[in-house]
Amino acid sequence: MLGSDRRVRTQGAIALAALCLLFGCARLPGAAEPYVWFAKPAPDDPWSTKIARWQERERAVEVAEVLAGQPTVAAGPEQTAQSGGEQLRDKFLRFRAERRRGMARELAAWLQEQAKVHYIPDGVVDRWATLEETLARNGDDCDGLELLAYHLLRDLGFGADEVYRAIVYRPSDGQHHMVTLWFERPDDPWVIDPTGAMTVGMPRMSQVTGWIPLKVFTETTEYTVRTSAHARAAALAARPAGPVSRPDGR
Repeated sequence: MLGSDRRVRTQGAIALAALCLLFGCARLPGAAEPYVWFAKPAPDDPWSTKIARWQERERAVEVAEVLAGQPTVAAGPEQTAQSGGEQLRDKFLRFRAERRRGMARELAAWLQEQAKVHYIPDGVVDRWATLEETLARNGDDCDGLELLAYHLLRDLGFGADEVYRAIVYRPSDGQHHMVTLWFERPDDPWVIDPTGAMTVGMPRMSQVTGWIPLKVFTETTEYTVRTSAHARAAALAARPAGPVSRPDGR
C-alpha cells in the first residue's frame, strides 16, 4: 500500500510539473490574479454612499479639533461614554507626541553629526542655499544644513504651521545663526540646531540661554519675533559695535 501511495504521489507531481511547463505557474488554481487598485467605481456601487458619507463627516472638522476633544458632527452624545480608566483620546495623543518627539530628536542628533563632515562656509559672500543646492554641493553652512531638518520634518508629516526656519541672534558677540523651530506648542518651540553652534540635542527655546529669536519664516510666510521692552533693551545694550555678522553659526 505504501509503495502504491508513493507511486500515486509521484505521478501527481509529474502531472503538476507538466502543467507548469505547459501553462505556467500563474495559471494554476489558487494563484492570485493581479489587481487594478484605482479603478473608477460603478454608478450603482453599494459601498459608494457609505464611503461618501464618511468622507463628508471627516472633512467637516479639522483633525486638530477632533484631537482636542471639541464637539464635531461626527460624534453624538451616545459616543462620549466615560470609563474609569484613561480615555483613548489621551492615550492616542500621548503616544503620538512621544513618537513625534522621538523622530525630531533622532533627526537633530543625526544632522549635528553630519555637520561635522558636511559643514562648508560660504566665504566672503553669505548666500542662502536651497535644499537642492546644499545636496548638490555636498554640504553648506548653517543656513543650508538647516534645510535638511526643515524639509524632513515637513516630509514626515509635521504641519506647515508647526515647523519654521528661524534666525537667532547672540547679543554677547553679535553672532547670527539659522535653526529649525518646531512649535509643538505655540509659546515655547523645540530647537533643532543643524551645527550645534547654538545648542545640541533638542531643547526648548526657553532652555537655551544667550540667544534671541529674530525671525521665523517658511517658503511663503515671514514673521518678526517681538520681545518684551526689557529684553529688547538688554539685547541692544549687549550688542557689539561694528557690522552685523552673517548667520553661519561658526
